[in-house]
Amino acid sequence: MPAIPGLPGDLVPRNSEQERWLKHHVAKLCHIDHDRFPGSQPVSFAVKDLARLESHDFWVCEKSDGVRVLLLVLTVPGTGEQTTYIIDRHNTYRELSGLYFPHHENPVNPLMDTLVDGELVIDVDPHTKKETLRYLAFDCLVADNQNVMSKPLDKRYGRLNAWFFKPYKKMMVDHPHMAEQQPFSILVKQTNLSYHARAVFDSIPSLQHGNDGLIYTCVSTRYIPGTDNNILKWKPPSENSIDFKLVLRFPSLRNDPNQPDFHAKPFFMLHAWCGSEQNNAKYEEYDELFVEDDEWERLKRSGEQVDDRIVEVHWEKEHSRWRMMRFRDDKPNANHISVVDKIIQSIADGVEKDALLERSDAIRNAWKARLGQPTSAPQSQLSSSTRTSLGRESAPYESSPLCNMLLCSRCKLSTPFPILSLQHQRPTFVVLRSHYHVTTPPNLSSAVLRYSQTSKPNFAPLQRPSSDSFASLVVKEIDDLQPHGPSNPQLSSYPKTRHI
Repeated sequence: MPAIPGLPGDLVPRNSEQERWLKHHVAKLCHIDHDRFPGSQPVSFAVKDLARLESHDFWVCEKSDGVRVLLLVLTVPGTGEQTTYIIDRHNTYRELSGLYFPHHENPVNPLMDTLVDGELVIDVDPHTKKETLRYLAFDCLVADNQNVMSKPLDKRYGRLNAWFFKPYKKMMVDHPHMAEQQPFSILVKQTNLSYHARAVFDSIPSLQHGNDGLIYTCVSTRYIPGTDNNILKWKPPSENSIDFKLVLRFPSLRNDPNQPDFHAKPFFMLHAWCGSEQNNAKYEEYDELFVEDDEWERLKRSGEQVDDRIVEVHWEKEHSRWRMMRFRDDKPNANHISVVDKIIQSIADGVEKDALLERSDAIRNAWKARLGQPTSAPQSQLSSSTRTSLGRESAPYESSPLCNMLLCSRCKLSTPFPILSLQHQRPTFVVLRSHYHVTTPPNLSSAVLRYSQTSKPNFAPLQRPSSDSFASLVVKEIDDLQPHGPSNPQLSSYPKTRHI
């Protein structure tokens, strides 16, 4: 497992006057009526959320495997004295040294009170193996004394970049020596539109820190402290994990049933959090963790405390048992029992990577439809079975960015259609996908464009090749297809064709 970074800074004493003042001030900045950790928490991605990605605008980014912390910048009006803290999920504060954030309008002046959300990761250079502690900022709650939590994500992200990061970045370019005294470097996490999930997956191998899936965040909603159903945490079902409290139970001595045998291998019980009463966490037994004998011996030799710690586990489907991944001392409590149930459901009814990517075209079309932009057909590729049935198993095929205008027989609107070019010997034929409506399925419309292989193809709209040609066979298959009904108008498939 990737290393979980330790937290830098000087711990503000718990329950001290300074900590109470900081919590009260943060609550005031965030316009909340409690002094708990103000950060938002995602929910696990489920099958039903695929429809949400189509019906609402989401952004997607990789989920870094690090430690979630808020970055707090406090500036004294008048004097300009600036102090920086990080706040972890235990709601503990650590004061940092070496950081300074200039004002976005005039860098001579300091940035006023600001609260940023992000994650600390350890980046490892693949060549030198040098480790760098880095803060990846991804959201903004307060910027320069202005609460932006009620604003949508795109506005908050814009404020994060323009008011917080860009002035800091310019300062670091102008004064690179300042990096030596800073506890970590700072970047803003890259994010993408939800239908570009493939690009995010493609970027993961080049990351210098660990990855723990994807995060989808709704663009139109406000920042919500606590559990936010508009932030979706995706993992492959087989990699979904749960945080439990690990409790050891030793068997009794043979000659004294009332005394535990501390030399024996214990039972590793997993307890789920059931909330707190009067600041006392309540737990209930949920299941048992499977631990190999040699794993138990290694735990004993490490000298670490094992009992009464938060442990991250995953479900080993092959043997139907829970397996330990790592201890999570960065988390104050195990997952709540309601969260455990949801994660169990996501494991049983989870969404695999391929299923997620297959919806990208529908998500893109729905997004563009909300913007009033022309929608496009999936840039699919014919499967090998289609090419085999046509007697051209080795025929190359490729997605083409070309498009043409078709007149829909139902709505009489001219619509642009991305096309799939099927290359066969010297001519190349282009198949245009049918036009579908959201409410009622129209009559099928299709056309074929033929052009020669020149640098500037000559289009011959609606001219079909001879009946014995490769493209005519494809067109015949399309003409024979009956479109889907209104219950699922966004989805359609050609015979023997796989959509990606």
